[in-house]
Amino acid sequence: MGMTRRDFLMRVGQAGGYSAAFITMQSMGLMPIPESAASTLSMMQPGSGNGVKVAVLGGGIAGLVAAYEMGKLGYNCTVLEARERPGGRVWTVRKGSEISLTDGTKQTCDFEEGNYQNAGAARLPSIHPTILGYCKELGVDLQVEVNTSRSSFLQNDKAFGGKAVVQRQAINDTRGHVSELLAKSVQGGALDQQLSKEDRQRMLDFLRFYGPLDSSGAYKGSDRAGYAVTPGAGDQVGVLSQPLDMRTLLDEQFWYDMLFEENFDMQATMFQPVGGMDRIPYAFAKKLGDVVQYNAPVKEIRKTAKGVRIVYQQGGVSKSIDADYCVCAMPLTILRTTPNDFSAPYKKVIEESKYGAAYKIAWESRRFWEQDYNLYGGLSFLNEGCSPVWYPSAGIFSERGVVLSGYGNETGSDFGRLPMQEKFAESRKSIERLHPGHGKELEKPIYIGWSKVPYNLGSWVRIYGRDSASSKANYETLIQPDGPVYFVGDHVSHIVGWQEGAALSSHRAIKMIGEKVKSARLGSTKREAAAG
Repeated sequence: MGMTRRDFLMRVGQAGGYSAAFITMQSMGLMPIPESAASTLSMMQPGSGNGVKVAVLGGGIAGLVAAYEMGKLGYNCTVLEARERPGGRVWTVRKGSEISLTDGTKQTCDFEEGNYQNAGAARLPSIHPTILGYCKELGVDLQVEVNTSRSSFLQNDKAFGGKAVVQRQAINDTRGHVSELLAKSVQGGALDQQLSKEDRQRMLDFLRFYGPLDSSGAYKGSDRAGYAVTPGAGDQVGVLSQPLDMRTLLDEQFWYDMLFEENFDMQATMFQPVGGMDRIPYAFAKKLGDVVQYNAPVKEIRKTAKGVRIVYQQGGVSKSIDADYCVCAMPLTILRTTPNDFSAPYKKVIEESKYGAAYKIAWESRRFWEQDYNLYGGLSFLNEGCSPVWYPSAGIFSERGVVLSGYGNETGSDFGRLPMQEKFAESRKSIERLHPGHGKELEKPIYIGWSKVPYNLGSWVRIYGRDSASSKANYETLIQPDGPVYFVGDHVSHIVGWQEGAALSSHRAIKMIGEKVKSARLGSTKREAAAG
């Protein structure tokens, strides 16, 4: 006697749970597929991963998210993390933190209690709802990160005698000068083909306000750009700053750093966890418990007839895990020297990918930027030396704080070849360029060069191939699984360098594995039905 549709659906439900039966009914046309098809993790059925074992390689954000979400679904996960801490590049350095680099240099942070520096990830854009959602779910308190301030500075050795200028003046004077030029063009008829008579007048009205321009259409400064003498009580009348020279502003390309805050992922509002960015991975780790195995560097990744075998070392002992699937969150720089039997196209991606070499230098100091300059958070930019200078958003109004002087890429640069003490000297010079006389207040420097950080050997992927065409092809390879191995991390996303990209890559891998598990169970059910 043949199997009825009802019997078949019952068997699917027994094998794969409610979600498997639900999706099978949709595919058979028995239920409509909603517009928001089951594409989110919330649509996946708890228990759908029961009996499936997964090895997660790497305890950074991607690996932690994968294990956390798969645990909700019933998967049996083990996270292998090479370090003694979770987080990967989400690393906060504070008093007692040890920094050991591959060149043999060692540093111990001696900041005052409560002071810290985020050595890697340091801000959370409001446009990244996934990682912000995890902060809420895990109880990670957030505060505003002041990513930009009009009180911060722009400094160029070739302009204004090397004297730093306040961003509010550079930005508003540039806007005023450009508005004046555009107004003259409109008044002179240069845009008559583009503008109707009504539009012409509207444009002039707009420019007078946007500039702002005087009644003659000239820009002569404004309170937006700041004062040479600030208004006060009694007879103290404010005196506007004289506008900066337009040609200098344009010739020396001040506009590049002026527009930093206009970048899509740099726009206010930005956030940071209270107490340091590592609050996020530690919150994941607390939920996961002994699912995360620390001091467990991966030594081999091998495919088997049933899935994968991962060889790792822990406590000086070689160990192994056999699993149905592998979620690989290891940086490509580390996979390059990890024995594996990946397919040739994946080996090619790993070999050809190039990572950046971001560095940060942080100092502890009296908060002179606040106390002497009324500067609370934000970044100042220089055209030479260590740039930017990043002022802390935490601990505002306290006596001492940690200021970052230098956050850039060392790849192929003279700076990258300098000994550490010379790097510190260059970093101090940048503070001196912006804040003369205050370089001597800097103490307890810390240098983090991500190309020399063990188990990273790079900051984030810069290119996946030898040129743009091969890079695109290699990326398309990497986002697909190599048999039972699924690659995750910000490098498997279009949001490189951000925790959001790492988390979303893991969501995608979980969905793909879920579909594979469901398909395998459905196939097993069909075979059982045929045999019965």
